[in-house]
Amino acid sequence: MNCPNCNTENRPSAKFCDQCASPVSDSTSTETNGPEKRGPLDGIKVLDWTMWQFGPVSTMMLGDLGADVIKVESLDGDHGRQFRRVAGASSQLPGGLNAYFESLNRQKRSIALDLKNPKGVEILHRLVAQSDVFVQNFRQGVAERLGMGYEDLIKHNPKLIYGAATGYGPIGPDSDQPAFALTGEARSGSLFWGGPDDGKPYNLGGIADQMAGVMLSYGILGALVARERRGVGQKVDVSHLGSLMWLGGNRYGIALISKNVPRRQDRTAVLNPLWNFYRCEDDRWIAFSMNQSDRYWPPFCKAIGHRELIDDPRFNGMERRAENRVELVRLLDGIFESKPRDAWEGMFAGNGDIIWTRVQDVFDLPDDPQVIANNYIVDYDHPVLGPSKWIQTPVGYSSTPVAAVKAAPAHGANTEEILIESLGCSWEDISKLQEEGVIL
Repeated sequence: MNCPNCNTENRPSAKFCDQCASPVSDSTSTETNGPEKRGPLDGIKVLDWTMWQFGPVSTMMLGDLGADVIKVESLDGDHGRQFRRVAGASSQLPGGLNAYFESLNRQKRSIALDLKNPKGVEILHRLVAQSDVFVQNFRQGVAERLGMGYEDLIKHNPKLIYGAATGYGPIGPDSDQPAFALTGEARSGSLFWGGPDDGKPYNLGGIADQMAGVMLSYGILGALVARERRGVGQKVDVSHLGSLMWLGGNRYGIALISKNVPRRQDRTAVLNPLWNFYRCEDDRWIAFSMNQSDRYWPPFCKAIGHRELIDDPRFNGMERRAENRVELVRLLDGIFESKPRDAWEGMFAGNGDIIWTRVQDVFDLPDDPQVIANNYIVDYDHPVLGPSKWIQTPVGYSSTPVAAVKAAPAHGANTEEILIESLGCSWEDISKLQEEGVIL
């Protein structure tokens, strides 16, 4: 491809001219699906100095909303690129890709810098000067030692929004302790939410990272609005501990206000059997969510074809159903195991008097008509993996739609592009930085 500026012939895959560094192709042409879509954060620039999940998911969400996210990686890359297994499942993909990393880093560009080298720090400071948001999720003190703390960066950009992701919060006796999802879930009391009421903690599967990432992106959006209205930047602190306490919501509110802790929901002995799930004849499950049990008990009994239960003295009142809950759940188990789930769904279809749905596996979701209609999972033609399914950030905008259009970047794939476009570096500058080990 010839350069439109100096007419030098370049490699077919070249993004910038080897002679004059002018753009010679669309830098996103191999990464986008269809026409460009502008999200609500179009024009916002984000520097993402994060790894693993907590930080990356927050910046990916900002990227889904249209922000230009530059992922700043060390010369050996985000450790998430080397994550081999997640809860026993392999995360390795064809082409040397990693499902863990790919699922958390779409919509980003990658620059690889040695931030222990003063020249690497200088490059990042120059990028900070022209960015709106900077996000980091390193252990307390790491950013400050490398000149990347909040007070360091606002010298280069006073209106910067600085997102800091921590395990236990920015102050307090344990603020400098290392943390991952499980420790955040443990510290917040979350491991006692589910499972049988046997006094043992139960693993939640790492939801702390996802919830804290959502909370961090929420906090950053609030700071961007405040800067728009008041002209000030600020630091945004979010932790695993605080996010999981918030996710506990009404459960924690009841406990703290009334001193009464809501019981764990063992399905064989739930206080309200209409807030439960039951296995059908074909080993598939169906769930009911009716908290006003006296209101819903008669229509529920009619819907399952057992009107005689309505006035059964063991079950004809909320308190009696609670007292005899083990017997009732066992009875309902026998009823639901008499028919396959499709048969039950046919009996319940169009019945607005009961609240029910199927219990699904993750692999059921791509075929769920509700998921399809609302674009909660989208089709994406990945440049390496080919046609694949992506979970979309589940926020709908009528005028500035969310769109997953860019795969997670290869390690340092956009280093030269970013240095040329954003900082005006020449190819001579880039060669020198490579020789000095500042960039890949």
